[in-house]
Order: sequence, then C-alpha cells, then structure tokens
Amino acid sequence: MKIALLTDAWLPQTSGVVTTMTRMREGLTARGHEVFVIHPGMFRTVPCPSYPQIRLALLPGRKMAKMLDEFEPDAIHIPVEGPIGVAGRNYCVKRGLPFTTTFTTKFPEYIEIRFGIPARYFYRAMKWFHGKAETMMVATQSLKDELTERGFNNMKFWGRGVNTDIFYPLPKEKWPKELLEAPRPISISLGRVAPEKNLDAWLGLDLPGTKVVLGDGPAISELKKKYPGVCFTGHLALEDLPRYLSAADVFVFPSLTDTFGIVMIEAMACGLPVAAYPVVGPKDVLINGETGVVDDNLRTAIDKALVLDKNDCIARAKFFTWERSLDQFESNLAPIKRAEVRKAG
Repeated sequence: MKIALLTDAWLPQTSGVVTTMTRMREGLTARGHEVFVIHPGMFRTVPCPSYPQIRLALLPGRKMAKMLDEFEPDAIHIPVEGPIGVAGRNYCVKRGLPFTTTFTTKFPEYIEIRFGIPARYFYRAMKWFHGKAETMMVATQSLKDELTERGFNNMKFWGRGVNTDIFYPLPKEKWPKELLEAPRPISISLGRVAPEKNLDAWLGLDLPGTKVVLGDGPAISELKKKYPGVCFTGHLALEDLPRYLSAADVFVFPSLTDTFGIVMIEAMACGLPVAAYPVVGPKDVLINGETGVVDDNLRTAIDKALVLDKNDCIARAKFFTWERSLDQFESNLAPIKRAEVRKAG
C-alpha cells in the first residue's frame, strides 16, 4: 500500500505529533508499505507567529499536488491543521479522494491562550477542516466525548505508545550529577516550553525540593527570569531523557489543552507517578490513585502522587505499545480506489 502522510509537524521539531508520525512511518515501512511524507522541509517556509522555531510551509498547494499526482497514494492521512494540512485537504476534496485526519491539538484553545480570542470561533474552522474526512482519529474517550458535544461525528480511536527500549528506569550511576545532589523531592516536566503548557500553574507553587523542566520552547527565557530557582535543561538528546526522568520523584503534567500526552507514559515507563489536572489526556492515560493523581488542586495531586508505587507506573506504561497504535492507525486509513479516480479524472 502506498501511504502519503501530509504533516506540518516534522523533524527537526520535537513534539508528540513528530514522535507519533515518525513511529508510524517506521512501523508502516516495516510492514511493507511505501510511505511518502510531505513536510515543511520540502517548501519555502516562514516562521510561525509567536513560535518562530516552528517553520510553516508557504503556499504548498501546487507543488504538493504535483508530488501526490506522481506518487498516486492508496491512502492519505493529514495529522495537523496547518498550511500543508489545508492544502492536502483541499487536494482530496477537489479530486473526490477519501482521506483521514487526526484531531491532535486543541488549536482553538492555544489561540485563546496566546491571543485572547475565544476558542469557540475557531472550532468552526476545525469542523470545516475535519468534516470532509472519511475518519477523524482521536486518542481518547474523553476527547471523543468532548468533540461529540461540539458537533464532530466521524471519529475513530487511535492511541499512542512508548518505546520501552529507551524509556525504562535507570540506576543511580546513570543519573545526571546535578539531580543526584539536588534537594528532594524532585518534581519534573518534559515537553515544549510554551504558554499553552500551563507550566506557571506548577512552577508558581511553593513546593519543597527541586523543580526541573526538560525541553525548550518560546517561553523558556521568560520562565527562567520568572523562576530563577528552577532547573531548566533546554533541549536534550533522546537518550538523556530517561536519565533525568529516572532521577526524579514525580512527573508534573499541568497542561489543560493536550489531547493525550505521550510524555506521561514515557515518564511512567521510567517509574514516575504523574500529577495532573482532571482533563482530557490525564483522565484517560492515568489510573487515578495508582499510577498518578488527577486533582483540581495541582499541589494536592503532587503530594499524593509522591507516595505511589513506581512498579505500578512501569506496568501501566507497558499497556501503551506502538504496535497497538500502528494496528489502529492502519485499520483506520481510508483506501483510495485508484481505478475509479482515473476514470473520474
């Protein structure tokens, strides 16, 4: 099967979307499919407003159409509602081709956080984008329920996974020296350091011990000035992440807008209980009171999570496999009947 992935999020970006799509490309290729990824690096780009580290494709439609016409995919998937995603959606609609999408990110909420424009206005655009798709893939039941209330109806599940060959508990001799010597307990986070991640809700708490932020992003300079006592590592190599996670005592996930949160299962795979708000993502990924704690009071969630059994966290993480995720993704794709397309053309 020839599968085209049309994504606005791709390497060298670091995000849950990039992690997921690279895993799908690798897995589908290993299963014998021919995978063609169309990404921003193939086009002229401009910096994303308020997040210049991310580059957006500039007018990709014509070049993309030529590439897709030549590739003749048997299935097309669009995971992000960016310029490439919109161009891909329009390409499929114009030619009457079935395609699938993913509701990966709560962009309306991101826009509200960054620019103060109510999210409800942008859900109309999200319905326009996803409404013509054969299937819109969603990661959790909570997200499906929330989107059903907003009028979305073409949904199927597609979960996520964790690579336990990389993420697993490491012994103390592998821990970073600065965390070996840091005051306990150590609370830690991992991900894009950006306003929509709601890190202030955690960093602003008066907690004992040490706070560590793994990752980089547009808000890191501001947060460093605001919280001088916090350890900000900046970008880390993939192999360094389990070293830091294994050395901590609790993983804090303060986001209110993520749709899943792969970093939570990566943390659990390293033996870390998770503290989070009771929102989409944590409600589905965590077993409350066993592998993490969700609470409207984040300080309460952190305190209660600290005493949980790390072995339960490791066992829970093993439930989330990329093989299961790949099975779901593959079965959700919408096959293109190529003979009919040629006849229609």
